Amino acid sequence: MAPSFRVRSNSFPSSLHPQAAHVDEQLSRLRSSEEASTSSSSSICKRLDNIQELHESLDKLIRLPVTQQALAQEQNKKAVEKLLDGSLRILDLCNISKNALSQMKEGLMEIQSILRRKRGDLSGEVKKYLVSRRSLKKSFQKVLKSLKIKQDQQECNDKSLAMFGEAEAVTMALFDSLFCYMSGSKTCDKWSLVSKLMNKNKVSSETQVNEFTRVDSKFQSEKTLKMDDVQINQIYSLT
Repeated sequence: MAPSFRVRSNSFPSSLHPQAAHVDEQLSRLRSSEEASTSSSSSICKRLDNIQELHESLDKLIRLPVTQQALAQEQNKKAVEKLLDGSLRILDLCNISKNALSQMKEGLMEIQSILRRKRGDLSGEVKKYLVSRRSLKKSFQKVLKSLKIKQDQQECNDKSLAMFGEAEAVTMALFDSLFCYMSGSKTCDKWSLVSKLMNKNKVSSETQVNEFTRVDSKFQSEKTLKMDDVQINQIYSLT
C-alpha cells in the first residue's frame, strides 16, 4: 500500500506550531474518514475535498522557517528524499486521473453529439470508446498494482516532516480508491463518484451503480443506446 512514516514521539517538542497542529488535526480526520468510509459518492468526494484542504495547509506548513530548518538538516536527508519521490508519484497520479477522465469525456461527448444529431458513425465511435476503455483499464490495473507494492517505512525524528509522509500515505490511499472505481472494479460498484464529478445534480448512492460499468454495459447494445445513457452535464474538480 502507500508508504507510511513512523514517528518517534519522544523526540517531539511539547507543543507544535499552530499550522502544524492544524495539519495534524486534518490528518486525524482523514484517517478516521478512511476507516469509516462507505461506498457512497458523498464519502469519497468529501475525502477529495479534505485532501485538497490538507495539501493547501501543507503548502503553508512547508514555508515556515522551522520546517525549512528541518528540511535542511543532514539527519533528515533520506526522509526528505523520500518525500520528494512521493510528491512526484502523487503528481503522476493526478495527471493520469485527469488525462483519463478527459479522454473518456471527449469520447462520450462525441457519442452524445451523434445521438443528438442522429447522424454520424455511432458504431465506430462506440467501438473507439470501448477500445480506449480497455486500454485505460489496463493502465489503471498497473497503477493499482504499483500502489499496492509495500514501501519501506521511514523513521523521521521531526514531526512536521513526518506529517508530510502521513499526508502522502492518505493521498495514495484515496487514489487507490479512485482508480479502483475508474477501472470498474466490482468492489467499487456502489460508488457513484463520477456522478459527483460529471454532474451537478445529487445522485443517491443506494440507487446508482458504478457509472463506468453502467456505460460500458450500455455500449454493448448500441442499437438501443439513448441520450440518457451517456448524459454528461459538466466535469469538474479533477479536470
